Amino acid sequence: MLYIGLMSGTSLDGVDGALVDFSHDGVRSLGDAYVALPDNLRTDLMALQAPGHNEIEREALAANALVRLYADCVGKLLAQAGIGADAVAAIGAHGQTIRHRPELGFTRQLNHPALLAELTGIDVIADLRSRDVAAGGQGAPLVPAFHQALFNAPGQTRVVANIGGISNISVLQANGTVTGYDSGPGNALMDGWVLRHQGQPYDANGAWAATGKMIPALLAELLDEAYFALPAPKSTGRDLFHADWLAGKLAAHRDAAPADVQATLTELTAASLAQAILRDGAQADTVYVCGGGAYNATLMAALATRLPGMAVASTQALGVAPNQVEALAFAWLAWRFTQRKPGNLPAVTGATGLRVLGALYPH
Repeated sequence: MLYIGLMSGTSLDGVDGALVDFSHDGVRSLGDAYVALPDNLRTDLMALQAPGHNEIEREALAANALVRLYADCVGKLLAQAGIGADAVAAIGAHGQTIRHRPELGFTRQLNHPALLAELTGIDVIADLRSRDVAAGGQGAPLVPAFHQALFNAPGQTRVVANIGGISNISVLQANGTVTGYDSGPGNALMDGWVLRHQGQPYDANGAWAATGKMIPALLAELLDEAYFALPAPKSTGRDLFHADWLAGKLAAHRDAAPADVQATLTELTAASLAQAILRDGAQADTVYVCGGGAYNATLMAALATRLPGMAVASTQALGVAPNQVEALAFAWLAWRFTQRKPGNLPAVTGATGLRVLGALYPH
């Protein structure tokens, strides 16, 4: 009953891995590992977010490189636990999303699961979003089902907010129902801006944003995006919130200090997330944050300010490190696949029904 979950998210920082024990239907983390993406691979993956020359070959080569990092992460997990590959039932490998267009009937996660099975000697469950899309769903977010399994508290309403490159919420209602969707940008715009102006892959602890002042007029323009007002189910990604989108919004603010823009982008993430929480989870007492954004003190403070009357904490308060949650989720989806149990929530994704998610690549 041991499974490994692998996740490389929209932030393009690296690969998170988790080794998980699902004995007796419980979820017990046995270890986690991280492998950073080299700069050249990050650049290649970013370029594949938009149409370009020779995409098929570039995608295949990037997938090979990414999967070798996945295999390195698996090796770390096995070494830490002191176990062999034969002790692991399967790997849940999400892949790297490079296009997400459910309105056109597809979502594309760059991956090479056959190579991962070959390198690790472990069965691989991949392509975890497309069945939901085929059933008329958004294919995202998939984590609310796992959030329900891991964080649900009968009789309590909880909100779990995942702040990765994109932010999403799961509203775990006291009556057992679950709603959720992508609320908008998470770290992606902030990361891109700090890389451009500071040469850093992310704004550690929000320290640079804290030196700037939010620009109210710019924030209003950023929030004037049709996506925020769309009803659920909905999902988004870099297909919408990318550098060119930001450049268009900045056209009237060319003289703005870069630190002030970073402060405003931080407020954008907090404001759009708080708007979603207040609209659909206002009855919750606490918002539990996971993903990289949970480690950004400036962002967490901005979110708390916009949610008066609610406590804002990281999922560490529930015993799960924020950086582990998504990798745990994809291990859980692999386990669900092997049990032939559904992994989606139609109320979240809009699919026509429950579906078993994924495809098996035997080792």
